[in-house]
Amino acid sequence: MKIYHNPRCSKSRQTLQLIKDAGVTVEIVEYLKTIPTIKELEMVLMKLNLKPKDIIRKGESVYKEKFKNSNFNDDEWIKIMIEYPKLIERPIVIKGNKAIICRPPENVLDLI
Repeated sequence: MKIYHNPRCSKSRQTLQLIKDAGVTVEIVEYLKTIPTIKELEMVLMKLNLKPKDIIRKGESVYKEKFKNSNFNDDEWIKIMIEYPKLIERPIVIKGNKAIICRPPENVLDLI
C-alpha cells in the first residue's frame, strides 16, 4: 500500500493512522517533498479512474489566483500539478491497481 501524504493535513494524518492501526505496511510519499513525475501522476489518475481536474484542490489560493475558470487539457493540468503539487488532492492511497482519495479518511477501509 502507498499513501500520497501531507503530514500537515489532518485528513492525511487520520488516513495514515487508520492504515497503521490495521497493521498494514505502507509506503509514505510526502508528495510536496518528493513530487511525483508525470508518469507517476498519470498512473495514479488511471488507478483512481479520474481526470486531472477531478483531483485539483480548488480551494487553494494558487488555484484561485492562477487557474480558476481556466480551460486546460489533461496534459496541461498534470504539468500544473507537478509545478504546484499543493494542488493535488490528498490523501491518495493506492493498493495494487486501485486508488482512493481518502476524504473522508474512512474511505481507506475499502482498500484494507
